[in-house]
Amino acid sequence: MKKIFLYILAGSLCFSACKKDDDPQTFVEPDDVAVRNTYDDQAIQKFLNDNYLDTQGNIKAFSSTDTTDDNEKKLADLNPVKLPSGVIYIVRAGAQPTPPGTAIGTTDVLKMMVRASYYLATNTDGTVALTPSSVSPFLVNTINGGGSPISDPMWYYVKNKTLTDATTDVAKQRKYYEIEGFQEGLKYFKGFQNMADGDAYNLQGVILVPSRAAFGREAHYNYTGYSLQNRTFVFNFQIYDTKTRTAAQQ
Repeated sequence: MKKIFLYILAGSLCFSACKKDDDPQTFVEPDDVAVRNTYDDQAIQKFLNDNYLDTQGNIKAFSSTDTTDDNEKKLADLNPVKLPSGVIYIVRAGAQPTPPGTAIGTTDVLKMMVRASYYLATNTDGTVALTPSSVSPFLVNTINGGGSPISDPMWYYVKNKTLTDATTDVAKQRKYYEIEGFQEGLKYFKGFQNMADGDAYNLQGVILVPSRAAFGREAHYNYTGYSLQNRTFVFNFQIYDTKTRTAAQQ
């Protein structure tokens, strides 16, 4: 009887050990910011290889079971340009203003159709990838959400009054609100002019912002109720209109 009990105990321990080996490891944020930056870059590259743009410019993931997307070009084949900051932008061919639209200034009032998501680049069991880091998107997207363009988002330009009314030193700084990597990437696009809110969209492209070009590990405005530190952002958008910001709007 003792031997049977020992055999059962040994088998149970073996099973538990094997099960533990098979369980995915819980991701732990690296202390070294250089490691975080490496994860971001590797995960963004995987994202470029795993996704494509549909006929309206929406980012779609390749299916492993549906063959209808087999002939689509992955984002990595759509001439992505990487800037020194790590920001990557893709200008979608055939979806830009004709004649060429207006240049987009860093203080312009923008109206855009946009899908904006944020991810945490994780290394899980040796696989580095962008994974959704909360149940909430960065914003309720205007494409298959509300259906209307967003106007003058604070993460592109925060008004001076917001800064002067702030009660803490950190909240008096632009970087507390603005995503610099998105501002940087948008310089390489032209905006449409005076498109109506109800006009059909045809997304112009993609901007991918690694965490170091977003909020990094610094404090930030509470946009979502979740931490946006160490988060990589993906913007899929069309600029419906740009206007020079008046003194009253600054």
